[in-house]
Amino acid sequence: MARRRSPSPPPPLAPSLRSDARRNRELVLQAARSAFEEAGLAVPLGEIARRAGVGTGTVYRHFPSKEALFRATVVDRVRLFTDTARELAHADDPGAVFFRYLSAVVRLSVRNKGLCDALEGSLEPSPGVEEGFREALTVLLERAQQAAAVRKDVTIDDVMALLMGCLSMEQRRGPAVAPGRMTALLCDSLRPGRHVTKLPQNPAVRRNETGCAACGGPVRVSRTGRPARYCGGACRQRAHRERARARTGT
Repeated sequence: MARRRSPSPPPPLAPSLRSDARRNRELVLQAARSAFEEAGLAVPLGEIARRAGVGTGTVYRHFPSKEALFRATVVDRVRLFTDTARELAHADDPGAVFFRYLSAVVRLSVRNKGLCDALEGSLEPSPGVEEGFREALTVLLERAQQAAAVRKDVTIDDVMALLMGCLSMEQRRGPAVAPGRMTALLCDSLRPGRHVTKLPQNPAVRRNETGCAACGGPVRVSRTGRPARYCGGACRQRAHRERARARTGT
């Protein structure tokens, strides 16, 4: 009995077909970048295909969904923010570095609706990318706090929420408002100083801690005796000097 031959593998794609596929994929990516930049995730996939000059089926052959196409267009930009933050992790003057970095992220993102959507978490661009950005920004925040350039009661969740709010405000500012004004207000809200508003205690903070009356940092409550108001001697002395100046009017 003659042995049945196994089916031969399909012939490889011709070089011209492979080059056409690569060209179509790049056209789709270019069209998607501009479309997502203008409208974010709300842009229809058919509009992207129209801008690329290809059919919707061609888009699906390269990207199984609009979400996958979105990830491909913004993941590199979010990673660029993350890589930049990591490069600045040991830079001198951590306070100035932190504020310049926040300002740069807002300035580079505010005109890109897709990037704003990615940073806001409407859709994570790729597994681990948003977490990597938060971790890198956390390092800059903690170094700035150690340098006494940022309030000690500020958390990374606070910074992320303020960053998203700042992007929204910069996008919606009127023509009479100068670009970057909202960003400057954001940065000032994070700086320590006199007469700053004491933040409500974060529920995640342990119940046996309270906020320092001078700097807002955590103060461990003693089990016995009168609860402490300050995190240390320096804050206690500063509060004493301010009370003395208030009494004398100087």
